[in-house]
Amino acid sequence: MTAPSTEGPATDQLPIAVIGAGPIGLAAAAHLVERGIEPLVLEAGPTAAAAVREWGHVRLFSTWGEVTDPAAEKLLAPTGWTKPDAATYPSGGDWAERYLQPLADVLGDRVRYRTTVTGVSRTGRDRIVDADRESRPFVLHLTTADGQEERIFARAVIDASGTWTKPGPAGADGLPALGEKAAADRVTYRVPDLKDPAVRTRYAGKRTAVIGSGASAFTALATLADVAENEPGTHAVWVLRRGISGSTFGGGEADQLPARGALGLAAKAAVDHGYADAVTGFRTEAIERADDGRLILVGDDGRRLDPVDEVIVLTGFRPDLAFLSEIRLGLDERLQAPIALAPLIDPNVHSCGTVYPHGVNELCHPEEGVYLVGMKSYGRAPTFLAMTGYEQVRSITAALAGDQEAAERVELTLPETGVCGGAGLFDEPENAEQSGGGCCAAPTTLQIGIGAPATISGGC
Repeated sequence: MTAPSTEGPATDQLPIAVIGAGPIGLAAAAHLVERGIEPLVLEAGPTAAAAVREWGHVRLFSTWGEVTDPAAEKLLAPTGWTKPDAATYPSGGDWAERYLQPLADVLGDRVRYRTTVTGVSRTGRDRIVDADRESRPFVLHLTTADGQEERIFARAVIDASGTWTKPGPAGADGLPALGEKAAADRVTYRVPDLKDPAVRTRYAGKRTAVIGSGASAFTALATLADVAENEPGTHAVWVLRRGISGSTFGGGEADQLPARGALGLAAKAAVDHGYADAVTGFRTEAIERADDGRLILVGDDGRRLDPVDEVIVLTGFRPDLAFLSEIRLGLDERLQAPIALAPLIDPNVHSCGTVYPHGVNELCHPEEGVYLVGMKSYGRAPTFLAMTGYEQVRSITAALAGDQEAAERVELTLPETGVCGGAGLFDEPENAEQSGGGCCAAPTTLQIGIGAPATISGGC
């Protein structure tokens, strides 16, 4: 009997595997189709944009004009799809139902739902083996909804799986605070939908700690303040690891995305009107249970906050790299983002929200043919915009099609945040008022050619 082949079919006959049917994964598929390359989109959820739907109640701070991809629009046009008013702001639910699901429907059988990628490797080669590695196709191990296992082959892999499934913990050291897991019944890691009566009951008339300093925290504070106007006793405790400064509430009116600036102003109003108290320089070390069941946050400096009924942890997200353990990735040691991209987005280097546009040169890895895109490409860094992801996949798909000139012609104007703290002062309460480094003075339109900011051995 002949043993089954481990080599798989010829690489040039294989599709491009796209992991995740969210906004960036579907945009990647649309760009591939536009270039005559067959994609296969693998989505763990039952529908397109499964993660987006989980925060469907949250309104985006980008307009419709900024969250649809040009290649996707071309693919949708023959179906009679009409683009929503470009100047209006969708909710996550709007985005999923009015754009992302229709796009997935047009892609048809190219999208597989309820399919979880559990591993990616080179066919017949683990990460140690050099011999004949680059000529081997990729192999992806999958688990389907009924628990069956299978494998597929691909000529390249675009991982757009995002970071939604791995939220950051309350603990300031990156690990769950002591007692955090035991307090799971009163802790959430998502912005709650306070328009849902059942969810509203959980927070109305209660004291809630909100841990975090980004747009999600601003949203939570603003929505809790709305509840507090009609529900006596509703109060938020905003827990910040740094101090209060001019940039704490975002760019405000200086933000070129007005709705993003408005979020920070709404959070400031919640504090100014007494609906929320800010606790600064507090790094959570433990969460203890009071005698009445409420929670007490304990800082690494020994401070103990008054008991709260609920805790909302909004400390960012991190990438799931477990299923890529057999792939040779070149990741920054801090952010877990591609090495060449990391200096552009590292808050330890600069705290500006504005990020240089970038493409295939910044996103390649030692394992040629593998790309992390979208939120996942940012690793643990914040401030990702959909339009950034669309430009990423436009550049990558051009490279995969052999159009290197188009791949390296990365030109995109990104909106400034109006925020700039000092370089190297990220998460330093005592230096919160300082500024420096001039990082926001950099141009927001950048053309990147062959001379990319950094190179990676064995890159693309």
